[in-house]
Amino acid sequence: MIRRAKISEINDIMNLTKACAAHMIANGIYQWNEHYPSREAFMTDIKRAELYVLDLDGEIIGAIVISTKMDEEYVPIQWLTPNENNSYIHRLCVHPQHQGKGYAQDLMRFAEDYSRKHNFSSVRLDTFSQNKRNQRFYETRGYRRLADIYFPKQSEHPFHCYELVL
Repeated sequence: MIRRAKISEINDIMNLTKACAAHMIANGIYQWNEHYPSREAFMTDIKRAELYVLDLDGEIIGAIVISTKMDEEYVPIQWLTPNENNSYIHRLCVHPQHQGKGYAQDLMRFAEDYSRKHNFSSVRLDTFSQNKRNQRFYETRGYRRLADIYFPKQSEHPFHCYELVL
């Protein structure tokens, strides 16, 4: 079941993202680290009612943020749609023990359906340039790669911005 996250679940969510970060690092993908994702970011997501979790039999195995806030790093991007009515996906993750079972697809389908239901014109996101698996994942879903941005605290490598017009 995908539902809104609760403040009381913050430790479970942080444990989930730590497991995902360790798994990525073990596979040579230095996308998440001690700076990102942060507890503070997730607390803000919960307060804004934008963090959703995938609950499997009482265990949080996945998470996704569906935001209406455009981060300042996105401002210079030449998006396909006007910067007025868009959703932004952040911090999509599925616990490594549950990867490869379609749960990330379920979370993205949920986010895209949510965006359509709320009449957003597009869904926007970024993914690490060194994470080829994620790039294929989004491109297969119909997202178009547009430009690169940088998050120096995370990596010297760029992050690719993607958009799906709804």
